[in-house]
Amino acid sequence: MSGNKTLIMIKPTAVRKAYIGPIMGKIAEGGFKIKAMKYTCLSIEQAKAFYAVHSERPFFGELTEFMSSGPIVAAILEKDNAVEEWRNFIGATNPAEAAEGTIRKLYGTSLGENAVHGSDSDENAEIEGNFFFSATERY
Repeated sequence: MSGNKTLIMIKPTAVRKAYIGPIMGKIAEGGFKIKAMKYTCLSIEQAKAFYAVHSERPFFGELTEFMSSGPIVAAILEKDNAVEEWRNFIGATNPAEAAEGTIRKLYGTSLGENAVHGSDSDENAEIEGNFFFSATERY
């Protein structure tokens, strides 16, 4: 059975370019409900911990440096089949390959700076949500 929550992040470049409002508008239009949200900045250590699953990948250093380069918005969204719905909604990882109208097509600038993060499984959505939010921060 698919879950109904996913963790998302608006990444540093999208925050710097003032895309928080437009992205949040798209989230509302897509029928997602915000269950938790915060504006924060990851330290390099936090970014490495969050992306530890990718630690052996060649892009790990670049990814963690980028994700700790400025503020982000982290949020837990709710919708039936949330992980799959969000991943379809944001488009392909590479904005150049993303479908028209998706968040990554509209606001992503490159493969590495693709505007938003989305959990890739229900299990990871739970783990990632717990990384950012305590039980008392969820509504």
